Amino acid sequence: VQLQASGGGLVQAGGSLRLSCAASGLTFSSYGMGWFRQAPGKEREFVAAVSWSRRITRYGESVKGRFTISRDNTKNTVYLQMNSLKPEDTAVYYCAAGTPRAVAEQYEYDYWGQGTLVTVSS
Repeated sequence: VQLQASGGGLVQAGGSLRLSCAASGLTFSSYGMGWFRQAPGKEREFVAAVSWSRRITRYGESVKGRFTISRDNTKNTVYLQMNSLKPEDTAVYYCAAGTPRAVAEQYEYDYWGQGTLVTVSS
């Protein structure tokens, strides 16, 4: 199983980025997908999740209203659209595949990608 995250980079505060995570080696449409992030010196935290069917999404409190998770089961890809970015969004962002539901708990995820760095300048 491989989860390849991409789309990170340097952006000014207030800007936008879209992260992508391409999955292979698994039946993508059977898995719930999540995004997590880890800032320097902090623990990894939940960002967003989408169920296998795309019907259910869940967001961390700090990103609600600014980030949108989506998936394309025909492309085996999950996306994270990030708008109104803030310096505190700076982190390495990881995608993960796990239980078919949209969940925030890290132990529910079986597979993790390598991460992509997002840096938001003030």
